[in-house]
Amino acid sequence: MAHLEPRATTVPAPYVASPSDQWDEWDGSWSTFLINVGTPPQEFRVIISTAGGEAWVPHPQGCTSSDPDDCPELRGVNPFDGAASAGFQDDQSSTWDAIGLYSLDLEERLGFSGNGSWGLDRVALGSSQADDQLELDSQLVALIADKDYFMGQFGVGIQPTSFSNTAEPIHAFIWNLKNQTKIPSLSFSYTAGAPYRLTKVPGNLVLGGYDSTRFEPSDVTFSFAEDDAQALTVGVQSITTSDSLMGVASLTSASQGYLSYIDSTTSHVWLPREVCDTFEDLFGLTYDEDTDLYLVNDTMHEQLLDMNPTLTFKLGTSAFTQTTNTTNIVLPYAAFDLQVGYPAYSDKRNYFPIRRGANDTQYALGRAFLQEAYLIVDYERGNFTVAQASFPDSGMPDPEVVTIRSPDDEDDDAADGSGSGISTGAIAGIAVAAAVLLIAALAAFIWWKRR
Repeated sequence: MAHLEPRATTVPAPYVASPSDQWDEWDGSWSTFLINVGTPPQEFRVIISTAGGEAWVPHPQGCTSSDPDDCPELRGVNPFDGAASAGFQDDQSSTWDAIGLYSLDLEERLGFSGNGSWGLDRVALGSSQADDQLELDSQLVALIADKDYFMGQFGVGIQPTSFSNTAEPIHAFIWNLKNQTKIPSLSFSYTAGAPYRLTKVPGNLVLGGYDSTRFEPSDVTFSFAEDDAQALTVGVQSITTSDSLMGVASLTSASQGYLSYIDSTTSHVWLPREVCDTFEDLFGLTYDEDTDLYLVNDTMHEQLLDMNPTLTFKLGTSAFTQTTNTTNIVLPYAAFDLQVGYPAYSDKRNYFPIRRGANDTQYALGRAFLQEAYLIVDYERGNFTVAQASFPDSGMPDPEVVTIRSPDDEDDDAADGSGSGISTGAIAGIAVAAAVLLIAALAAFIWWKRR
């Protein structure tokens, strides 16, 4: 009788990142995450970037005498060595390996620029005091001073970065995690969190899996776009609203569907100019040419709060209207009811987080959109899912984290007869099918009982 031998290696568990438990406010109220960099560790609160692949943290020169006294704190810099810190002190890290001064071109297509002081150092996701922090040595780090990138960021993209003085491209953090078998696959899931839901629902980031309690199942799967920089591209087929100044209305005509990429690096939703103009009319917005932001005066703000409109983004695999392969993401007005302050303004102002895209390379669905959407990305299979984020009235349930298996592991399983993994594209569809089967079984039971 044949005996199955145990597998030589076990598949690592997904890593669930812990939010910082702080809502950082500069152009909204955002759920940030903790990373620590260097030896000894210096800690920062950062946003999640679905476009970048590195860790970016503030440089001490990013705050000057003309800035508010709490500028470093506003930029997410936590105390270091028992004292307030102005930013990452590379001369205090014994493991810092400088590369040089190079451009920050991640969001160049959106008009954001600047230079960063790049280097390699130890990077860990999580608190420096936590036992479960996820750390790697010699990871790419950018020290940022320019306020176009106000807070630091942790990138979950996989594109390598090249420099003129390095022999080979430097791999992204998540790539190195998979290569060192610290996560089960090149995949992640993310939602930005919603401060207006329940008692403030923080963001959720899982590397190598997803939390099935954080979204409503969807059977629509998107394939990566050919442009690696905008791989997470969807067709925005329509945007509709209820209870606007003109009642129920469409913000896009039948011919105004367009392609847009998902990018949590930016706070805003970048739209075609004609769509922005329609938003301006339907919601009484005022465009500020100095900041390129849409402000909401106090009178209109009160009126919008009373009307409490919703916005529905119909997403599909193309820009053209389809009856199949589409999903709706519904956002309450609260998702767009944001305030912006320093460094754009000296005081807090109500604003609506949409931006004018100059061309189709600038149309983006940013962090404001991801407050109500759950994103699951599977790099190894080249697909992703965008589902409605879930906020049960009864409160947020305990997490149910599901592993996204690597295709390589699935091949090994098939060869030795062990279990199989589930692809990202099958995740939502299986959940829908299970619900349908459950309902059918219940109906059959009721019919049998009545007989």
